[in-house]
Order: sequence, then structure tokens, then C-alpha cells
Amino acid sequence: MLLKIGFGGGCHWCTEAVFQSLMGVEQVDQGWISSHPPFNGFSEAVIVHFDPKQISLHDLIEIHLHTHSSTSNHSQRSKYRSAVYCLLPEQREKALGSIDLLQRDFDSEIITQVLEYNEFRKNRDSYCNYYLNRKDAPFCRQYIHPKLELLREKYGKLQKRGFS
Repeated sequence: MLLKIGFGGGCHWCTEAVFQSLMGVEQVDQGWISSHPPFNGFSEAVIVHFDPKQISLHDLIEIHLHTHSSTSNHSQRSKYRSAVYCLLPEQREKALGSIDLLQRDFDSEIITQVLEYNEFRKNRDSYCNYYLNRKDAPFCRQYIHPKLELLREKYGKLQKRGFS
């Protein structure tokens, strides 16, 4: 049975590619997610459909924290909210526990919020699967390739074979 969870952090094109590369991830929907007030503004994000028998929620959160600026409270946070959007009530405690445990990996405080999912707006089809359709585009080479290289080095056992 597949579960769903939302992730926001940086550009949704980057976030989409990171999660598409992982074993156990069956689908990634790219667009914008909102939570409830005061976080009800839409922010770039993805919804990840995953098989928890193949990849754990903890692993997904760990990869998410390491592949975007999860400790930077920069001026664009309303557009690029660093968040885990929980679709199921039991995901909240697991997400909070994972973030707390993973804090030891970072020199600065993790600012990633654990929020309740409210609504999703899918991006236009022409922008979905951005990396898969444009691997050699300048944006992909500059921003997505380094994230995928980090995944290969640090989480290679979780990456789909042949994903590049």
C-alpha cells in the first residue's frame, strides 16, 4: 500500500527530481502545497507517493533535509517553505521525531516545519517531470545534478539504478 507525504524546501523542480530518483517512490506530484493559517499561502512543494516497505518515512525526511537549505531562514521562505506536509495524523509524530534525531547532522538549527497538509495545486504538465525531460538544461546541470550526486555519494543504496 502506497502512502503519501508532502515536502517543500527549494525549487519544486529540484525536489521532484530528488524524490523521483529514490527506490520505493512510485510517483511525485509537483506543484504548490498549503497548510492551515498562518501557513495557508501556497509554497512550491511535491507530494511523494511511496511504499513504506521499500523506503521509510525517516529516510525520506533525512534526504529532504540534506538536499535543500533546511537550516536557512532566507527571504524567499514564503515561496520556498521548508516543510514536511503530513497527510496522515500519525506522520506528524514520526516527522518531528526524525527531525529531532537528525539535528545532530547539522551545525545550525533545522528550520523545517512539520505542517498539516491542506491543499495541493499541480503544476502545468509542461513543467512536471522537469529533470527527466531536460537533464542537460543549464538549470538542471547547475542545481539538480549536484543534489543527485550527493544522493549517489551518501544514499546510493536508496537510489534507483540507472537514474542520472
